Amino acid sequence: MNDLQAVRAVLVTPPPAEDVVDRSRHRLQNRMQGAPRRRVRPLAIGAGLVAAAAAAAVVVATLPGTPAPAPPPQAVAPVVTGQQVLLAAATVAERTPAGTGKYWYVKTATDNVVYENWYTADGHTWFRGAKSGGKVRSLGLYPLRLAGTTVTFEQLRTLPSDPAALRDWLVNAIAHSGARTSAGPLTAEDRERELLLSMVSLVSTLPAQPAVRAAAFRSIAAYPGVRDLGPVPGGRGFLLPGDYRLVVDPVTARISHTSMFVTADGAIYGASGPQGAQVSSGWTDSLPK
Repeated sequence: MNDLQAVRAVLVTPPPAEDVVDRSRHRLQNRMQGAPRRRVRPLAIGAGLVAAAAAAAVVVATLPGTPAPAPPPQAVAPVVTGQQVLLAAATVAERTPAGTGKYWYVKTATDNVVYENWYTADGHTWFRGAKSGGKVRSLGLYPLRLAGTTVTFEQLRTLPSDPAALRDWLVNAIAHSGARTSAGPLTAEDRERELLLSMVSLVSTLPAQPAVRAAAFRSIAAYPGVRDLGPVPGGRGFLLPGDYRLVVDPVTARISHTSMFVTADGAIYGASGPQGAQVSSGWTDSLPK
């Protein structure tokens, strides 16, 4: 059984109810005791013996006190680990077509805040939210964001699909990004956070290629300190280093909820609540009115 098959629970058909078995046993006994004798023709002796033997076997099997035949062994649902869920999501992501469209659309929603962004391959961005009065506004040229690192559509198309090579690419991009915090240059801890958030962005809010998304899922599965929180609404929950939460739907290989995401201007937004923010993304051919 592979990791993808292990995610699905095994369904077992229940045995018949006891009262159904008792009624069938009594009907058979009554029919046999009340049936009239019949003369057996000579040529049918062999067949009659076979039928009598079969009937006797049924009587013995159904008489009260006779041990019932052992039920078939029950199928046991496999234990699915968090790492298997992430690896299964990687397999689904790898097999899912990349999709096409004029705009890459990203929506993140919490109880109080909704962000919507549309991106074109040439770098133009549109936004809708509370700050835009609920209307779609053009932001002009705005790059896509991994975390503190900007990335173009072309770079996304050429990112490595090997997990180790992808991690090396991200580490190098972060080191040369010039990103800073209010306290100054990024520390080693800051760079690790940027690396993890960049991999989360690749599987949640960026139009990465299927093989790249798969590599990012595999990197997250191997990331030290990732804790499995078990089944939660929307998929499987994970606690990432830095106390970030993530909900992965292994059936669609999509992130359904996250407690952190990177906004269009590169800020890291933390969402409160047990589920965090709801996240969705995909291609579309039109802007809303």
